[in-house]
Amino acid sequence: MRKGIALWSPFAEFERIRREFDRLMEELVPMPREAGERPFAPVVDVYETDNEVVVKAELPGVKKENIEVSIKDNSLCIRGEKKEEKEEKTETYHRVERTYGRFERVIGLPTDVKVESAKAEFKDGVLEVRIPKVEDAKERKIDIA
Repeated sequence: MRKGIALWSPFAEFERIRREFDRLMEELVPMPREAGERPFAPVVDVYETDNEVVVKAELPGVKKENIEVSIKDNSLCIRGEKKEEKEEKTETYHRVERTYGRFERVIGLPTDVKVESAKAEFKDGVLEVRIPKVEDAKERKIDIA
């Protein structure tokens, strides 16, 4: 009988260690939550163009008036609350996977930005924040003599 070589994936191992660490931390330092509340943190994309830094955050089910965006110390902070819809009917749930509650996500910006010129738009459950870069942060090609 011939045995094959098992391939080792360091990234899969890092992910397993991260999950185990998160589980251990949850057991050692439980976060105070209301009954049945699960943590909610929006997923984000951060990228930059020649002139600006763009952050897109998925906030499904969150209303525009329940979102707060701020920039301080070259970090973008997105805070808000996803409120649960309650019905008066008596229902029997078999599975609850949607999350509700307050959230906060702080994203470090990759370059210096003009805070006063930042713009945010919320459409179809996606928050898009565009922040112009400061002139010094823009890349400039230098001709070699």
